[in-house]
Amino acid sequence: MATFIALYDACVLYPAPLRDLLIRLAGAGLCRAKWTDRIHEEWIRNVLRDRPELSRERLERTRRLMNEHIADCLVTDYEDLIETIGLPDEDDRHVVAAAIRGGAHVIVTSNLKHFPTGVLSRYSLEAQHPDVFVRHLWSVDEARVCEVVRRQRADLTKPAQSIEELLTTFEAQGLVETVARLRSSIELL
Repeated sequence: MATFIALYDACVLYPAPLRDLLIRLAGAGLCRAKWTDRIHEEWIRNVLRDRPELSRERLERTRRLMNEHIADCLVTDYEDLIETIGLPDEDDRHVVAAAIRGGAHVIVTSNLKHFPTGVLSRYSLEAQHPDVFVRHLWSVDEARVCEVVRRQRADLTKPAQSIEELLTTFEAQGLVETVARLRSSIELL
C-alpha cells in the first residue's frame, strides 16, 4: 500500500472524469486518498447546482462507492483544528484541517490561490494542481498510471470513448502536461 497521502478537495471530485481518474489512481495503490463528509457535501452540492437533472440519490451512491472503494478514506475529528487555521478564504479551512488530521502530504486542488504555500508549509503540507499530482504519480510508476487510464477508458460504455476523446476531456479539465505524457505512451493506453 502506498504511504503517500493526498487529500482531495471538492473541486477535483467534480467533474466526474477527473474524480474517476483520481479515485482509480488511489485504488491502484499509487497513493492513499482522503476526503471528508463535508468535502463530499461540497462537490455534491455543486453538481446538483450545475446538473439539476441528476438526483441526490445517484450522487449519494457515488459517495458510497467512493468510500467503499478506497480504504480508510474518510477523515473525521478534524473540526477542532478549523478555527486555528488562517486562509484567504475561510471556507477552505476545513480542507487544511482535514489534511492535517488525515496525515496528508498534499492537498490536490484546482484552487491553488486558496491554499498559500506560507500557510501550508507550517503544517508540512503542499497544495498541488491535479496536473502536477498526476505527473508526480507518473514519475513513480508510469506503467501503472497508463493502466489506470486504459481501464478508465475501457469502462466508458455509455457512451464509449476513444482514447483521444478521453485525453481531450482530461485536457479540458486542466491536465495538459499529464495528457502530453499520456500521448507519449499512447501504445499503453
